[in-house]
Amino acid sequence: MSLTVSLTPRQRAVVSVLPQRCACVADIGCDHGRLGAFLLQNGWVDRAVLTDISAPSLDKARALIRLLGLKERTKFVVCDGVDGLNEPVDAVVIAGMGGTTAAGIVERGREKLGDARLILQANVAIAELRTRMESAGYRITDERIARDGRRHYIGIEARPGAMALTEREAVIGPVLLQKRPPELGDYARFRIRVAAKALEGARKGGDAETAAALEREKRIWEDMEACL
Repeated sequence: MSLTVSLTPRQRAVVSVLPQRCACVADIGCDHGRLGAFLLQNGWVDRAVLTDISAPSLDKARALIRLLGLKERTKFVVCDGVDGLNEPVDAVVIAGMGGTTAAGIVERGREKLGDARLILQANVAIAELRTRMESAGYRITDERIARDGRRHYIGIEARPGAMALTEREAVIGPVLLQKRPPELGDYARFRIRVAAKALEGARKGGDAETAAALEREKRIWEDMEACL
């Protein structure tokens, strides 16, 4: 019986914004390699470059790729961020980490990334990720919402180019704000809950600056929910 790779809802948020036909994709911080394996197995990409800063994690990816018979179409690199990316790729996936970390990878590796489109998914600090993509010379071209129980994940596609985000666009997402998909209402309520909990913690901790930022974020999401 052949092994079929399945994805988590978080990973589905990533592939939802990835073109279903790429010559080569790089998955930065690939961990166990399931995302790359899925893309190869389903013919979305011809080749994949899987990188991770952890050699043991990359060994897990190697084992999975070998089991699936996809070794000849895969390159493995132990490196930090995109430091080991030494060939042109069509798309670069940076997912499953915080927005601050993801943005740092892009900023440090901007030259190596070239004209590749970025497929991003951050668990926290998504607004920061968007604004730092703007500063790094990228424009957001697509955004999708995926749900896993009570949690929601955002897949973001960004391409080289200019954009000028308002605070509202940075918080909600320029494409989500424009398209207003059916899932946006549930996502807005989720973000309100997250902001409210973080705001309570900031107030208890006496962090006035963080509390003020969270108050603005919460208000933006409340206004968004009221408009839907």
